[in-house]
Amino acid sequence: MSAYIVIPTYNERDNVEVLVPEILALEPPFHVVIVDDNSPDGTADRVAELQGRYERLHLVRRAGKLGFASAEIAGMKYALEQAPEFVLHMDADYSHHPSYLPQMIARAEETGADVVVGSRYVRGGGTRNWGLARVVLSRGANAVARTLLGLRVDDCTSGFRCYRRAVLESFDFGQITVDGYSYLVEMIFLCQQRGYRFAQVPIIFEDRTRGKSKISKRIILEAMGLVFRRAADRLFRRTHR
Repeated sequence: MSAYIVIPTYNERDNVEVLVPEILALEPPFHVVIVDDNSPDGTADRVAELQGRYERLHLVRRAGKLGFASAEIAGMKYALEQAPEFVLHMDADYSHHPSYLPQMIARAEETGADVVVGSRYVRGGGTRNWGLARVVLSRGANAVARTLLGLRVDDCTSGFRCYRRAVLESFDFGQITVDGYSYLVEMIFLCQQRGYRFAQVPIIFEDRTRGKSKISKRIILEAMGLVFRRAADRLFRRTHR
């Protein structure tokens, strides 16, 4: 079994110093692909230093802050070149704890799922250190996306995922129409359209303890725009069959 974990970074130097060694100490052994958007805090330089100690650590440097979706796609394309069995992605800020990574691989192998989602909204999952407004907003956004797009995943905005290589190899990433966090919803939508099988692993999502959150009102509005656009397209296709 071989698995590559894609982690986009922007000003995550303090986090990667702790996160990378913890992931690389796990079993089964993982490779880590850091995709850095020219972080002013020197994240990429620190990762380059760590590469001297960890042969399973990889670095993709980008010229600037080019967008979350394009960062993940760049990392996934890099990982696919290595022909692993699984490609995963997660956040750099410990919101997604690395201890769940072996569980996600195990769930894929046990169930035969093509995509495994780390879910806050299945039994055993949840959030920690979130205010009521954020909980309501997140659950509401998921409910709207699931209802309008007919999604069968409870947490379609989760950025903690595991894909079989064949899933990503089947994608034309040019079909991704957004470059923010809403691309996470779009990927679930496109995977479901292709008939891929899903499984979920309950996770506790903890708010970051270092650095600043990158979630904004603009990101939320972009996500809702994507959902309504895809829902309209879905309805149009149904009525013109």
